[in-house]
Amino acid sequence: MRQQEENSFNSFCFTDFDGRFRARLAGVIPRFFAVAEETKLAGTSARYQCRIKVEYQKDLMGLLEEGMLLAVKNFKEAGEDEERFTLMEISRVWPEHFGLRGLSDHGYYPMQFEIIEQSEEDWQTDDKSTMMVQIDAIPINYDLIINGKCEFEFVKGFSYPVVGSPAYLLNGEMINRMYNQKIAEKLGIDPSKTVGDARMDPRLGLIKMFQASRTIIPIYVDFEKLVRYHFGVFAFTGGGKSNLMSNILRRLLYHTEQTKIVVFDISCEYVFLLLDVLTDPAISAKVIMENRIDSLEQFFNSVVKPREYETDERIKKGLKCIMDQSRLFYYNRPRRKVPTYSEFMEELSDQRKGSADKPNYMNAIDEVRDAILEYIEEHGLMENQEVSEDFVKYIDQVARAKVEEFKVHEKSGLYAWATTRSMLLDRIKRRNEIEEKEAGGLTIKKIRELLEDKTTRLICISISDPFTIKDLVITLTQDLLVRRKRRFQVKPYILLVFDEAQEFIPSGASGIDAKCSGHVETLLRQGRKYGLGVCIATQRIAYLNTNALQQLHTYFVGTLPRPYDRQLVSETFMIDKGILEKTLEFAPGEWLLSSYIATGMENVPIFIKADNAENEIEKYLKENV
Repeated sequence: MRQQEENSFNSFCFTDFDGRFRARLAGVIPRFFAVAEETKLAGTSARYQCRIKVEYQKDLMGLLEEGMLLAVKNFKEAGEDEERFTLMEISRVWPEHFGLRGLSDHGYYPMQFEIIEQSEEDWQTDDKSTMMVQIDAIPINYDLIINGKCEFEFVKGFSYPVVGSPAYLLNGEMINRMYNQKIAEKLGIDPSKTVGDARMDPRLGLIKMFQASRTIIPIYVDFEKLVRYHFGVFAFTGGGKSNLMSNILRRLLYHTEQTKIVVFDISCEYVFLLLDVLTDPAISAKVIMENRIDSLEQFFNSVVKPREYETDERIKKGLKCIMDQSRLFYYNRPRRKVPTYSEFMEELSDQRKGSADKPNYMNAIDEVRDAILEYIEEHGLMENQEVSEDFVKYIDQVARAKVEEFKVHEKSGLYAWATTRSMLLDRIKRRNEIEEKEAGGLTIKKIRELLEDKTTRLICISISDPFTIKDLVITLTQDLLVRRKRRFQVKPYILLVFDEAQEFIPSGASGIDAKCSGHVETLLRQGRKYGLGVCIATQRIAYLNTNALQQLHTYFVGTLPRPYDRQLVSETFMIDKGILEKTLEFAPGEWLLSSYIATGMENVPIFIKADNAENEIEKYLKENV
């Protein structure tokens, strides 16, 4: 390619920080070692680590950042008038002084101090003979192809770069195109006009690059793929998990047409974090609390708020708006257990245990079972639904007739089971009478009806009792999946959000914890086929069911101080440890985003600064309260 053409695409795609950045690839180091060492590097998706050496400039260390992308020419053949580059992500940057590198602890002490003192003055110069900037970079398994007309293409796959060739730094405009062009076209937006307002712009935040030059690069995701293929948010306490989650949910509601959201809020904080959405007349929303709320003060005290808002009286006016719009309910726990159709059939199957030697008893059981299955099929019911009064009346008549027809002994257990269905009928009637008296209470059945309602977009279930909310999760997840399978239904998409996910999908659990974990895992494995997405957030990823974690296609990783948590993230999601270690420096609201499907570049880690949800709440409080 001619020199003038090379200069044109250099300015179009790359930046050298006004001549400050002059770098070359010094080496490509294989990442595959002996088995003993390979375990230490588990989790990396790159087969090589690249070392780039950069001429020293005193301002350069303030401009270079981890996460920036480099391009180096590779050995693959390109088309006529084209250049092909291997792309790699910076994982570590450090300056190096020739004198300090040769400094030995065994040297004469005054001489050591003199060399160290002299190096301080050297850093303020542009002395290229004494100092250098070193960069470690990880190939991201993409090639960049550019032709003489400055048309570019990204091709997935790794190509071995040419050692010794120049390393170019992708500029902000190229990064914007790379991550946002396809998604922005799908959303119908202009990334150059990005703003922080959630209603006006569906961005999640800003990419953490070129901050020193104040270049603003937004980050967008494909909401449809984000929801349908599940995502996770992982960070230590104070990292901003709930803040990020609420902002994602807010943008999903504002910038998608049909997506429904169910938040299982065991920490009771999303009523505050989504206060502007829950009071928005344009969005049909419901808040379901653990107990009946009789006063505004009680509602205010039931909601968990950030420290600076704990005594803010303005919030009461927002909560009152929720109450005035009749959006506040409470969960009406089932007081009298009514069996489902499947449990009803299990009771019948139990009667077989002592009847194997009585053919007439077995025939009676089979006849009753066939009658149950026919009733379910004729009425379009599902086996996980609770039995109804009409069904009990019907099966009572059938069971009594069959035990008489097949001469079942009056003192047998089967005869007793068949002739005591009226007791179940009384139980159903009494429970229905109690539920009718408790105005404002929602049963599982009514919550399910809200999900099927075309208008309801957001349901926030704020229940702090672990047993109660887990029991509700088990029933709802099973019911949603069975209904969608039966109807072959995909839309509208429903996103189920599990904050404090260690409560819902723990590893090595027993009892109701194991049952809840199993149901959510099943939802994660099968839900994408039926438009059911899952979001999980936790501060201790090590406590989670790893089978469930492996179903996630998008993940946001914040600060995880415990090494085991970072190792598990690296191994589960194939994030290079060199890049993952950068998260230890993150301030609240800063994230490592990577996705197999929802971002503009598949499985490429991106450092981002998420927009602050509290800005939306503060804006709402100032304008409406």
